[in-house]
Amino acid sequence: MWLRILIPGWIAAAVAAAQMQPAPVSVEPVRGGIYLVRGGSGANTAFIVGKDEVVAIDAKMSADSARAMLAGIAKVTTLPVKHIILTHSDGDHVNGLSGFPKGITIVAHANTKKDMEEAFRDPKLADLAAYLPSEVVTQDRLLELPGIKLRLLYFGPAHTSGDLVVYLPEQKVAIIGDLAFVGRDPLIHRQKGGTSFGLIQVLRKISALDADTFLTGHSDPLTKADLEKLAASIGEKQSKVKALIEQGKTLDEIKAALGVTDTAGSKGVRRPSFIEVIYQEMSTPQRP
Repeated sequence: MWLRILIPGWIAAAVAAAQMQPAPVSVEPVRGGIYLVRGGSGANTAFIVGKDEVVAIDAKMSADSARAMLAGIAKVTTLPVKHIILTHSDGDHVNGLSGFPKGITIVAHANTKKDMEEAFRDPKLADLAAYLPSEVVTQDRLLELPGIKLRLLYFGPAHTSGDLVVYLPEQKVAIIGDLAFVGRDPLIHRQKGGTSFGLIQVLRKISALDADTFLTGHSDPLTKADLEKLAASIGEKQSKVKALIEQGKTLDEIKAALGVTDTAGSKGVRRPSFIEVIYQEMSTPQRP
């Protein structure tokens, strides 16, 4: 005989809330003064310790998680964070900026600043208006600070139209934001100028860097082979979609043929699948 145990609603709600809580922020050394920050709300971030200051890469999704990131940095060094470099404009990378002290130099691509200006018009994000990028780049740039030498690389539209790669040649490390995912299809923000054809080109350019460790927003550190494999898989998907379009298949028929099912995104907004993004690009005369 089975014994049925009734759990009070408040206990069930507490358990569900606990399961939704993000993991605590943790700091992992990579090499040469570079650290990977996991946990908290939002994407992985990173920071670089120099002789006079710390450079942070991305800012988490909430002010609380950003402050937890700063607490993690303080356990490594007493040096202040004076620069934040944003890899792109997604909220899980930038909405934590208000957890940093005002006056920090924020560096981003010009298109990222434009996307942030638009997003921060939302009254719910009004406190972020004071954290728009103070320095913008539109092409490759060398940033040299005492004990820190890095290159900001812009390879063109991919995940968004403002993706920056933070490349540290001496450590052979590249921090690439959301230009690579593992265990799921790439995410392309067409509304921000992203393109799957641009992504495959960008991945190939990143793979050509003299680096062996690639830090991303949503995975363990990757290798050059991981990026090459991802680029190849994108090319395969593009070829399959192209062949089906040439057979006269509709988008729904293509999605069915490739086993794609629609899923609701956050707040019930449907997010186009990667296959749908490829189809849309191939159906547009201005395709890259």
